Amino acid sequence: MPYLKTAIMAVIFVFAMHQTALAEAPVIQTKGSVIFLADNLSEKAKLGWCIDTKGRGLTDLLHAHSCKPRGGDTQFSYDVETKMIRSVAYENKCMSLSDPDNAKIPFGLLDCVDGDSTQQFDYDAGSMEIRIAADPTQCIAVAQTISNAGPFQSRDLIFVPCTELDLSFKQWVIRK
Repeated sequence: MPYLKTAIMAVIFVFAMHQTALAEAPVIQTKGSVIFLADNLSEKAKLGWCIDTKGRGLTDLLHAHSCKPRGGDTQFSYDVETKMIRSVAYENKCMSLSDPDNAKIPFGLLDCVDGDSTQQFDYDAGSMEIRIAADPTQCIAVAQTISNAGPFQSRDLIFVPCTELDLSFKQWVIRK
């Protein structure tokens, strides 16, 4: 029996090491506040994935984008007190679950409204998941498909049941 226990522990250790070896941290060049995916997840320049406004400049749609070295519209901060994800580049603009029925672009960048449940998110530092505060079974994640975005890349920013996706698609780092 002790051999069986040792063999099981060895298999668990090898599996855990394999999962850790697969993850590759991005090289975040952005200065200041930024929310980025913990795993580089195939971003070709190793810049990682940040929350971003879709298109150039201010827009009311959000997606995930290569973290831009100079930041700008890929810079967001998390306010623990209000549970809001705020744009650094655009004053009084917050991430909102503005179109939950849209599978590709459910999140928007709208005027911040204190107490608006569509703008409240819970960050679990242990699991590194950002959850929809009104429904903590749902996690913010990036889609599997990568698109070209000029010299960068993009993915849809989505929400899914927290139990559905691999960790690499839904573990976020919040840097102040």
